[in-house]
Amino acid sequence: MSISKKQKKIKAEIDLNKSFDIKEAVSTLKKFSSSKFDETLDVALVLGIDAKKSDQLVRGVVSLPKGMGKKVKIVAFVGESESENAKKAGADIIGDEKLIEDLKNGEKINFDKCIASPEMMAKLGVLGQILGPKGLMPNPKLGTVTKDVSQTIKKIKAGQTEFKTDKAGIVQAAIGKVSFEVEEISNNIKYFYTELNKTKPTTSKGVFIKKMFLSSTMGPGLKINLNSVI
Repeated sequence: MSISKKQKKIKAEIDLNKSFDIKEAVSTLKKFSSSKFDETLDVALVLGIDAKKSDQLVRGVVSLPKGMGKKVKIVAFVGESESENAKKAGADIIGDEKLIEDLKNGEKINFDKCIASPEMMAKLGVLGQILGPKGLMPNPKLGTVTKDVSQTIKKIKAGQTEFKTDKAGIVQAAIGKVSFEVEEISNNIKYFYTELNKTKPTTSKGVFIKKMFLSSTMGPGLKINLNSVI
């Protein structure tokens, strides 16, 4: 299998076996980023948990200092009395019974986040098998089922990112854009690391965050020296 000129250059110029300081890793990924679009930066963290035990699974949301640099299309399922406030807060779509029925009947999903008021959740139950697999079903633990819909919309628009462990005990999350300044990306990563550390399950023993990797959409994955993040 042939490799591209960019891949050859990366293999020739980057030691993928070394551990990078956070700012060095960011600068390296910026250097090899595409000029055609603004790549997303993602972190992947290997946790010292037993992912087979439900009480050790980690999930949450974090509002990053610099935000995500990404426009998020939000649908808000709220009652008629709350629809105007949700729209003013930045909701792109106001969900009602008609939209629920349309989605149930196969209408294409054209939003990135789904928020609901508590009273609307009973009506949204019929969409569980549609929204659930896509990670779009509103969830009280993630703050997307809330009485304060307007405030939640504002937080998401400002740059809130979700995270949860997968079957291998790894957390992955978008952390910003390549176009951000090195300091801005570094601050986002350090903040995410600190907030993730707070979610360590009480039943998990030993080191919680074991390894961290940083990658861009079209770039390599770089191992991060955790001492540069703390």
